[in-house]
Amino acid sequence: MARTAVAYSDLVPNSNLADPAGTAVTAGAGNGGQVSDAFPELTVLRVVNGATAGTVTVLAGELPLAIASGQGDLAVSVGSSATEWVGPVESGRFLQSDGSLIFETDQAMTVTAFKVPRNT
Repeated sequence: MARTAVAYSDLVPNSNLADPAGTAVTAGAGNGGQVSDAFPELTVLRVVNGATAGTVTVLAGELPLAIASGQGDLAVSVGSSATEWVGPVESGRFLQSDGSLIFETDQAMTVTAFKVPRNT
């Protein structure tokens, strides 16, 4: 299988956001999810797990973009029937060469990628 595309749910200042359903992702190496055209420092992943505890892993990026990729992946435990919030993360560690952010899960999970607005 391939990675599932997870689109951003933008957080809008001074506004109301309906709770998005999220995107179901398949477990296993080479599966999981991918946020295209990612802004890692502005990205927070909401990970919702089912009945079995598991782990979501944000994969280290690729050189030359991710100069700190040698620090490795970020693994976060997600309890049974639990929700975890992951991020923001550093582009210097997690940005892939195609500009995406990639994560894998060891259980089927539902993930929402929130993009936090930046003050201009």
